[in-house]
Amino acid sequence: MKRTNYYFFFIFLITALLRVHAQSLDALLEEGEKYYKQFNNEKALEVFKKAEKIDANNPEVLWKLSRTYVDIADRMPTSTGEQEDAQLAVFQKALDYADKSIKQKPDQSAGLLRRAIANGKIALFKGVFSVAGVVNSVRADVEKAIQLGNGGNFIQGVAHYVLGRTHAKTSEKWKPARAILGLGWADNEIALTEYKKAIEIYPGYMMFYVDYANSLIREDDYKTAREMLNKALTCQFQHQDDEKRLAEAKKTLVDIKDE
Repeated sequence: MKRTNYYFFFIFLITALLRVHAQSLDALLEEGEKYYKQFNNEKALEVFKKAEKIDANNPEVLWKLSRTYVDIADRMPTSTGEQEDAQLAVFQKALDYADKSIKQKPDQSAGLLRRAIANGKIALFKGVFSVAGVVNSVRADVEKAIQLGNGGNFIQGVAHYVLGRTHAKTSEKWKPARAILGLGWADNEIALTEYKKAIEIYPGYMMFYVDYANSLIREDDYKTAREMLNKALTCQFQHQDDEKRLAEAKKTLVDIKDE
């Protein structure tokens, strides 16, 4: 009888500890999101690192660390070679965390999206032509994230946006040279379709409208571009770069006012 009582007490204790563990992790994730929305990257990193100590294999913790490192890297100075090397190292850290997240949960769109974004940053840093394989990886990851279709409207909206931006930025390069490197698939018209889809899924995100407008201008569709830029002016700030995006939208509207 005593052995039975000990057994049930042990089960109760383990269950209680697991519940406390889950509550602590959830609280840290919620706190980290609060700092993310305030664009306080250093505090967000501090909180998500605490969450990592509780569960180093939690895929959500891992992809949110990847996101945080990208945001930190984007704000780093790049005036010297040493500073550029330091920024690249942080982008690489973001990529490593995204890889870890995917390893834990390969069917999660968020991890794939974060790896696509980290790789995209590395590709822009090094130059598309020098890392064609990385660019192809970006496309593959984000297309798979879209195919999986999970993570909610925000994740899916950003996935379509990243796919659109990948097509747009890559298609700016000379097509014959791109084709030799296996990047001939990039097409600004596909970018337009993906940007539009991103806005349909998650309206009100400033960068969607600004980049959509830029691709529309490449196709001489100034009327729709102005509509998108004016919508961008009405968006609330949801990303740390939105202040720069707002300035870009205002400048572009002036630049194309007579078109």
